[in-house]
Parts: sequence; C-alpha cells; structure tokens
Amino acid sequence: MTGNAVLDTLKVATDTLGHSAGKNSDSGWILHHVMDGKTIDFAPFGEFHIPQLPTIFGIDITPTKHVFFMWLSAILLIVIMMLVARSYKKSLIPKRFSGFFEIIIVFVRDEIAKPTIGLGFEKFTPYLLSAFFFILFGNFLGLLPYSSTFTSNIGVTATLAVFTFIMTQFGGMRQNGIIGYWKGLVPLGIPVWLLPLMIPVEFLGLLTKPFALAVRLFANMLAGHTVILALIGLIFFMKTIFVAPVSIGFALFIYLLEILVALIQAYIFTMLSSLFIGMAVHQDH
Repeated sequence: MTGNAVLDTLKVATDTLGHSAGKNSDSGWILHHVMDGKTIDFAPFGEFHIPQLPTIFGIDITPTKHVFFMWLSAILLIVIMMLVARSYKKSLIPKRFSGFFEIIIVFVRDEIAKPTIGLGFEKFTPYLLSAFFFILFGNFLGLLPYSSTFTSNIGVTATLAVFTFIMTQFGGMRQNGIIGYWKGLVPLGIPVWLLPLMIPVEFLGLLTKPFALAVRLFANMLAGHTVILALIGLIFFMKTIFVAPVSIGFALFIYLLEILVALIQAYIFTMLSSLFIGMAVHQDH
C-alpha cells in the first residue's frame, strides 16, 4: 500500500469520524464503526442501507456489512486464484502476478504446513492456504476507505476456528483411528484413579485451542482499528486544530503497523492451525 493510499485512507477516515463525532458526544460512534451493522457508512456522502430480506422460519437472513465484505473477499480470492491457475496452464514460467502468489503459496506449504504437520501434510495444505488467504484478504480489505474488517467479528473468527477444530479432529481420527485417537489424548502411565480428572481436562484442552484462535484474531484486529479511531477522534473531542498533527501522526503510525499486523495475524492463525493438526495427526511424537 503506497503512502498516498495511506493518506487518502486517513483523510476519508477523518471526514467520516468528523461526521459521526459531530452527531455523538460520547464514544459510541467508535463502536458504530468497528462493530457489525446493516448500514455501510459513506460519510460525508451518506449511508447505504442493506435491503431487508424476508425472514425464513423466524430468522432474519439480511446480510450485514461484515457479511457483505466477507462475500467480497471470497469473490476476490476465487477470481484471483482462478487467474493464477489459468496463467500456469498457458506457461510453466510464472509472470509477475502469478509469481507473487506462488511465493506465498510455497511459503505456506514449505514453511508452515510441512514442518509442523510432517508426513501427510499435503492433505491439509489446501485448507491452510484457504484460511491464510481468506484472513489476509479480509484484513487488508478492512484497511481500505469505507470498508469494514470482518475479521474483527468474533462470529467470523469463531467459525474459522471451528473449521480448524473439525480438521484437527478429522485428521487425528483418520490417522490414528477413532478409538486410538481419543485414547491417545490421555498421557500414558496415568494412574486409573486420575482418569476421571484427566479426561475432562484433556477435553477442555481441545476446546481451548479453537477458543484461543478465535479470540486472538478477533482481539488484534479490533484493537488496532479502535486505537486509530480513538486517535483521530481526539481532534473532534478536544475541538482544537492544534492536536491534529499529533493525532494524525500517531494514527498514521498505527495504520502502518496495522498493515504488518494484517500479515502477522494471517500467519499466526495458519501456523497455529497447522500445529494443532500436526499434534493430532502424530500423537506419538
């Protein structure tokens, strides 16, 4: 992301926050921008209200702004990967566009999946690549003007963590057998009288792994955007132009840091998912 793009994004954010802060005297406008909703704010030009859909069995299926940008991220990911795959059908030598994504794909395969899972890592690489790019696209999409970061939604991160949990249990039972896998969760040599205590502890340990995945991604993405909004909001709360250089300067620094965080969080989620899968598949190591 270029310097001009960063400044343009902060300018849009400032205009948007000025419009929101002018209508709200408290900090509720920060939650309005970071939380989910059924309107997309294009301040100062207005708001786009997502059309209401009919309810099915009493359930409102109207998409929210996080769902909208999640769909957009998925569509972009599918289109880009189709273009990359098509370029390899024409030539085995990747061009700049395809070569860029090849570097990332090879990195996830050779530096994440292979070392942490080991033998049989090929079966889980497609899932790890899908999770990595989906989170990466979502993180970067949230840094653009008028967009929303759906990875700061605990519902989205929890769903991704559940997928990792399912892949972990599936991989472990496929490799070790259903009985062998669940039996292997309890350490060897444990006295029989400790089993009533160890079995619930080990079961809770299985649940804490996806919980940690969900909260880690959610908290990091939410915190960064909240800090940026709070820094820019100081200009309107203090109602003085003299605080603007400090607020914008710190907000710019946090924004650049968010670019790095977007990469790191996609990497961490994929790395931990791969590590959990590897521990389930190879229980004897």
